[in-house]
Amino acid sequence: MASTRNRNTPSNYNLEQQKYANSQVYSLYPNSQYGEAFSTTLPGNGLLPGQVPWNKLSSNAPDVESFLFGINSTNLVNPVPCFTPRLSYLNTTNIYNKEAILMPEPLVIEKKQRPHFT
Repeated sequence: MASTRNRNTPSNYNLEQQKYANSQVYSLYPNSQYGEAFSTTLPGNGLLPGQVPWNKLSSNAPDVESFLFGINSTNLVNPVPCFTPRLSYLNTTNIYNKEAILMPEPLVIEKKQRPHFT
């Protein structure tokens, strides 16, 4: 018996394959919602902290993680050499600039400036 459904036509098959390819591109795009930011910076004035990818804070992130977990720290056959992390220094992004704090030149704090209620 021949198939009479619309989904078994070559054009519908091509549409399905195109849909799968587009969803894969959308999900695997490096700067998509599932990926990393276009430029990674630390939050500054007026921003809340967000997620920072694991490989943006140092260039040897897996070695740092292994050192912090103590992996291979008790190996007596091949002792681990001294570990030095290669940290990456990120810039900060500010929404607004802070104004300078104005302080009087001779800072004198006088007593009894406010009433004392008991």
